[in-house]
Amino acid sequence: MRFNPKADISKGRVNDVGGGGGAGGGGMRIPIPGGTRAGGGIGGVIIIILFVVLSQCMGGGLTGGGSGAGTQGQSQGNPQGIDPSDERYANCKSGADANEDPDCARKAVALSLEQYWGTTLPDQGGTDFTPASINTFAGAVDTGCGQATSQVGPFYCPSDQKIYLDTTFFEDVLEGQLGGQGGDFVEPYVLGHEYGHHIQNLLGTMGQVRTQQGADSDAVRLELQADCYAGMWTRDASDGDGILADLDQGDIQEALDSAKAVGDDRIQQKSGQGVDPEGWTHGSSEQRMAWFTTGYEEGTLEACDTFSASRL
Repeated sequence: MRFNPKADISKGRVNDVGGGGGAGGGGMRIPIPGGTRAGGGIGGVIIIILFVVLSQCMGGGLTGGGSGAGTQGQSQGNPQGIDPSDERYANCKSGADANEDPDCARKAVALSLEQYWGTTLPDQGGTDFTPASINTFAGAVDTGCGQATSQVGPFYCPSDQKIYLDTTFFEDVLEGQLGGQGGDFVEPYVLGHEYGHHIQNLLGTMGQVRTQQGADSDAVRLELQADCYAGMWTRDASDGDGILADLDQGDIQEALDSAKAVGDDRIQQKSGQGVDPEGWTHGSSEQRMAWFTTGYEEGTLEACDTFSASRL
C-alpha cells in the first residue's frame, strides 16, 4: 500500500487525545460468551464496537448516553473535532509523509474515507454527510459513550460521532492474541469498518437493531454491513486516482485475513470455548470475509443491505 506522495492530507480528521489509567466509575464491564467479563485479553475484542453502539441506540448503561443520529461529533468547543495543537499529527501534510509515518498514514486514510463517503452517501443514500473524526488514545479514554479502555478494541461512538483507537491493538491483540497476519492494510480495513458504523448512524440503520445476539441477529447484520461498507471504500481506494496510489491484491488479502481473525467463531475457539452461534455478535469469519468481498466487488449500498438478506 502506497499513498500518492503529492496528496494533501493536512485536513485528515485525526486527533490524539492521550489517555492512560484504567476504567473508572463509568467504565465498561462487558460480558462475553461463557459468562466471563472483559477485563483484558480476548474478551474485549468480541465486542469491538457492538456494546457501545447498542448502549446508545437501545438505552444501555454507559454514561454520557444519548441518540447518535442527531448529535454532531464536535465536542469540547472544537468545531472540526480536531485539536490544532495536537503534536502527534502536526507534521502530517502530504502523501509522502504518509508513506514514511504510520501516524500520517492514519491521517491519510481518514481523509480518504471522508472524501469517499462525502460523495457516496448523498449519491447512493440520499442522505447528507457529516464527517467523523478519529481519536487515538492510550490505556483509557473518556467518550460520549462513557469511559473505555484499550481492551475493547477500536470502536465508534454514535453519541459524539467519533472513532476511538488505541493503536497498540493491532500488534498486541489482533496479531498477538488472535493470530492475524498483520500488514499495512490491516488498520485501514478496521478504520473502514468503524467508519461504516458512522454511515449506518447517519442513515438511521442503527435504529433497526432489536436483537443483540445470535447468528441471524440484527447485531450481526449491523456488523456485516459495516464490513461490506469497508469493502466499498476499498474498491474505490484501489483505483489509484485518489489519496491511495497503490493498493494491490496483497493488501486486500490482509483485510480479509483481519476479517477472518475477528470472526465470532474464531474468537470463541481462541478463547477455549466451543463455537456457539447463539453468542455471536459480529458474525463468523466466513461471513465477515464474504460481506467485505461483496462490498468490494459490487460497490453499492444496495448490495450491502444485510438487513434484507435472507441468508447471511
